[in-house]
Amino acid sequence: MLSTFGKKLALVFLVSLALLNPAFAAQKVYRLRLAETWPPNFPIFGEAVKSMADMADKMSSGRLKITIDSKNKHKAPLGIFDMVRSGQYDMGHSASYYWKGKIMESIYFTTMPFGMTTPEQYGWFYYGGGMQLMDKLYSKYGVLSFPGGNTGNQMGGWFQKEIKSVADLQGLKMRIPGFAGEVLARVGAKPTNIPAGELYTALERRTIDALEWVGPSLDLRMGFHKIAPYYYTGWHEPAAELQFLVNKRKWDQLPPDLQEILRVSMRLSAYDMYIHTYHASAMNWATMKTQYPDIKVRTFPKSVMRALRKANADLLAEQAKTSPLAKEIQASQASYMKKARVWTEISDKAYLDSLAGK
Repeated sequence: MLSTFGKKLALVFLVSLALLNPAFAAQKVYRLRLAETWPPNFPIFGEAVKSMADMADKMSSGRLKITIDSKNKHKAPLGIFDMVRSGQYDMGHSASYYWKGKIMESIYFTTMPFGMTTPEQYGWFYYGGGMQLMDKLYSKYGVLSFPGGNTGNQMGGWFQKEIKSVADLQGLKMRIPGFAGEVLARVGAKPTNIPAGELYTALERRTIDALEWVGPSLDLRMGFHKIAPYYYTGWHEPAAELQFLVNKRKWDQLPPDLQEILRVSMRLSAYDMYIHTYHASAMNWATMKTQYPDIKVRTFPKSVMRALRKANADLLAEQAKTSPLAKEIQASQASYMKKARVWTEISDKAYLDSLAGK
């Protein structure tokens, strides 16, 4: 039996074959404009967007054309939601926690501290009710949102000084977005959000004391190891999912076959981004260990992790009290993770433990 997604792929394939018929050549061409948070030719993230647009073009036999504007063109890397909502752009590619100040509940659809791993989160999105909850949030703004690529478990960041206790977090200026920033603020740090192109300069000039970006897949090329020797393992973004946004009015103007082609193109490029990131992290980690042996890889002390977990739990409880939708999303994620984590532990974790002789 084909899965629902498999049936959709088959439908797109058949539609694409039909469109090869010259009779379709004169059909209307639909043109969409997409704004991305990333700079031009940004690796992995930007490549996922280009891959999506290319697939949509090919599968539609040229009937669906997507033009991509990078942040140097639209000048608003953290304003993608507003531009798509207003219709200034038809589509966007970004991370939903960048607009948490406008829609607090959007943070849940990127990742949550101490939350689901990437396979668990994808299971929740597509088969556990996550997509329906995301639609419930965004529909009131006239926007559709789709998973746009996952980085996997992110590293905890680059620090100029070693973190030995919660006291070391007091007043620490750190670039860290999303719910994790709120958690760090609760334990005494001073989180901020800075676009990718400004990160190195901010760290070098000591405007910030630490930062997290992604992981070896993208961190190494940024050169953070030259000015912050301590590299910490993660806790805050176990499955950071980017987002494709689509203006609902523009979506409704597309014929059903092009809607399906666009949907499949976004889903396939998102999955490919996850694979690409995993590969790049593995290769860059090997490079890092051989070419930059002075990088000090650390894990946060247990006392720090306990404080972060408590702050995270307290903040979740507070949000659940103020937002019925936040409470619903939290309950959905917690329920799904409780079931999925058992399988993660008896499959992947048990396998890795057995190799390590545990």
